[in-house]
Amino acid sequence: MKQIYTESILLIERLHRRFLDVVKAELDRLKIDDINNVQTLILYNISGEQLTIGELTERGYYLGSNVSYNVKKLVENGYLVQERAPHDKRSIRIKLSDKASELCKKIDALYQRNVDVLSKETTPIELSALNKNLSHLETFWTNYINNIHRIK
Repeated sequence: MKQIYTESILLIERLHRRFLDVVKAELDRLKIDDINNVQTLILYNISGEQLTIGELTERGYYLGSNVSYNVKKLVENGYLVQERAPHDKRSIRIKLSDKASELCKKIDALYQRNVDVLSKETTPIELSALNKNLSHLETFWTNYINNIHRIK
């Protein structure tokens, strides 16, 4: 079981890196060079929402990235718009610019092309089973972390 567990962890890590490579290849194909793959996924995950940097960080999907640095770069390159929250002037909310929305449409088209090809190789049931297992592992790790914090 330990060998299989370790293999799963390594595979998850490799899959994440490989998907970042897929996004990078798409950016290269589109000749977009003012944003990187991690920043692109940050934009895609923000979508139509308005968030604080703290809320974005809490989502925690940005392995090996500094969210504050990436948000700064995204603002500098015109992908994010910063606004002061109306109810708390100390809080800054971020949202996609029109430029970012256009990029997200292109990344969504990439996702759809991937789905179209993948659907010829696997079934929705198989992919759902994979998602269920990955969610179970996420819950297991979350519970482990929460239990460790209670022990301290």
